Amino acid sequence: MTSSPRAVAAGDVLTLEELRHLRRTSTVRGLALVLHAWGVIAAAIAVYAWWPAPLVLLLAVMVIGSRQLGLAVLMHEGSHWLLSPRSAVNTRVARWLCGYPVWIDLSRYRRRHHLHHRYTQQAGDPDVDVDRSKPASVRALLWAALRDLSTWTFWIGVATWPGWREPRMLWSRLRGPVAVNAALLGALAALGRWEVYVVLWLLPRATWYQLVTRLRAIAEHVATSGDEDPLRNTRTTQAGPLARALLAPYWVNYHVEHHLLVFVPCWKLRSAHALLLGKGYGPRMELAATYGDVLSRATRARAGSPI
Repeated sequence: MTSSPRAVAAGDVLTLEELRHLRRTSTVRGLALVLHAWGVIAAAIAVYAWWPAPLVLLLAVMVIGSRQLGLAVLMHEGSHWLLSPRSAVNTRVARWLCGYPVWIDLSRYRRRHHLHHRYTQQAGDPDVDVDRSKPASVRALLWAALRDLSTWTFWIGVATWPGWREPRMLWSRLRGPVAVNAALLGALAALGRWEVYVVLWLLPRATWYQLVTRLRAIAEHVATSGDEDPLRNTRTTQAGPLARALLAPYWVNYHVEHHLLVFVPCWKLRSAHALLLGKGYGPRMELAATYGDVLSRATRARAGSPI
């Protein structure tokens, strides 16, 4: 009986020179990505302000919700110290320009997320429980999407937020997000458009952001291996221009590469992917051609399993 290949580490698959190149970060590139996210959001708001049609509103909600996910992805970069080689710049940008605007605290996220990397798909992984790691029926997936788009998932998340159980710590957890969102609301109010904050900031966060966050999580870990091999216990999904625009911003689809090479900034993950394929690791990697392919895999098992 043959045994499965052992789990690999970064030094097993790449040379020291390749690792040195990939791990080099850049303040300019990191800040450019953050500016890109906010620039797309501002452009979507401007288009709707110029042409306030229902279809434009729908597209704006999708685009802004996707860039809100993009801000969360860039905050995640900061949690790995990858937005800038300067620690203070990395943390301030990740916290104030990426995390707080979408109501996420960098410090608490970082502690939880590092456990996810340490115990991926194992009992100590705080992000993947037993039910969520199993495939589900098409019906269950559609109901989940309906809950996301109806704001139900958002409000359930607010109601069950663990911070409510620690009232003495409540203000310390909320003051950053409240300050940033108050500033955003104040800026829009100064322009005479306070309602834009509700329609084009809170609404995308409560709807499209919820859905694409779910789909991203499904693509990354559902129906993957439960062992400790970083090439198999997460998934890389190819993403075309539309998927990158609305579902997988800032190379978040290269998740195998991220877990194997946690020190590599997101804008180098595509190069890391090409290196791994060039070295013949493709057959060992968990790969999907499209997000549709991922959803097909995730809905092949028993009906009624929750996602």
